[in-house]
Amino acid sequence: MEMQLTEIANVVGAQNDVSAWQDIEVSSVAFDTRQLQPGALFVPLDGARDGHEFIKQAQAAGAVASFWQADHGDCPVDMPILVVDNPLKALQKLAQYYLLMKVNPKVVAVTGSNGKTTTKDMIAAVLATQFNVHKTQDNFNNEIGVPMTILGMKTNTEILVIEMGMDRPGQLDFLSNLVKPDVAVITMIGEAHIEFFGTRAKIADAKMEITHGLKEDGLLVYNGDEPLLNERVKDLNVDLKRFGNNHDNDLYPETINAMSDHTTFTLNKWPDLTFSIPMIGAYNVNNALAALLVGRRFHIKPEKMQAALADFQVTKNRTQWLVGSKGERILSDVYNSNPTALRAVLRSFGKVATTGRRIAVIGDMLELGDASQQLHSSIAAALDPQIINEVYLYGNEVHVLATALKDKYDAAHLHYYPLGQQAAMIAALQADITPADIIMLKGSHGMHLENVLVALQTD
Repeated sequence: MEMQLTEIANVVGAQNDVSAWQDIEVSSVAFDTRQLQPGALFVPLDGARDGHEFIKQAQAAGAVASFWQADHGDCPVDMPILVVDNPLKALQKLAQYYLLMKVNPKVVAVTGSNGKTTTKDMIAAVLATQFNVHKTQDNFNNEIGVPMTILGMKTNTEILVIEMGMDRPGQLDFLSNLVKPDVAVITMIGEAHIEFFGTRAKIADAKMEITHGLKEDGLLVYNGDEPLLNERVKDLNVDLKRFGNNHDNDLYPETINAMSDHTTFTLNKWPDLTFSIPMIGAYNVNNALAALLVGRRFHIKPEKMQAALADFQVTKNRTQWLVGSKGERILSDVYNSNPTALRAVLRSFGKVATTGRRIAVIGDMLELGDASQQLHSSIAAALDPQIINEVYLYGNEVHVLATALKDKYDAAHLHYYPLGQQAAMIAALQADITPADIIMLKGSHGMHLENVLVALQTD
């Protein structure tokens, strides 16, 4: 972005006189001084500490100006300051202005209990064959991340592909009305965040909020295999396109062929084309179907979409194959977990050919609330010692799964480590693994199984 500070002041309704700073140009926005680039506008946000405490560091790192919350008194730093009621709301207002008034790209918004990051990456790859595309990086998908994603766009961006997360009602309503999407995508309804919603029906209600800001001529792409979504789209006055396995969907797979490191499939449309994605799992085929329907909306030729999906870049730690220090193959899916996703990954992992053992490392699934014990215990049905030969469990919630598995696995092949004993589990894994084995890592982000991954990749 390139904006004069005085224009930003007008957009956010700065309460102080900024006429002396007519010549100041802002080239980026940052709320973290460690990632701040010279020329940035600093946004002091509340976190573990009050962001206002870091304005001096921001100035030293090259910030040319900063927001300042009005109720914080006088700013102690001699630098251009825009006084606002709330820095976060000012950031959001600035982002919407930059999106709608300065760049004005088409917007594709993606949400879902599982698969939204992968689907976002697939959509961006498909659209990038024909357009200048900007997409959400990392997990910038909330009230802070979405505005930061917007403000990171180049002015020549033609399509913005933006991921939207949620953990409470009203969150997607706000984000959807912030970006005003042309296309909204719902990948699926699972149990993620059920602690805060209580039922899958209420999760579906919250996911549907992504349509609240959808333009009148907009398109909703959604998983047509989900009855909860089919019920909720009936009163929508927008175009609808459905994907899934059922043959009443607009797009569905005719065949799926799972390999050890990629998946091929054919479709009811374009029957002469075989598509490929560099990921395992039929569930990732569904994500590709969503991307293909978005591509069709923007008139991308099927052959271009086929090529884009074949080598799109997967976001780190989402069903990503890596190699350990002994030569073992590791399926890393450590960013997050919930019962639907875990069962799907276990199913796909169990089909991967190996001359050694299949070893599953499973961490707690968080934010499941009162249903946690039942949902963790239910994973036992997805584990078969003839297919998944060894199971390592880490955390406090998976204790019930360990108990449920004792009828299936003997003590030599079932290993449970409570929270705080990750180092012991890592040591046991390192002693156990052979070069011929394949290992799957999956748990909620708060379980930090990425530490296990790093250890397995380190000599």
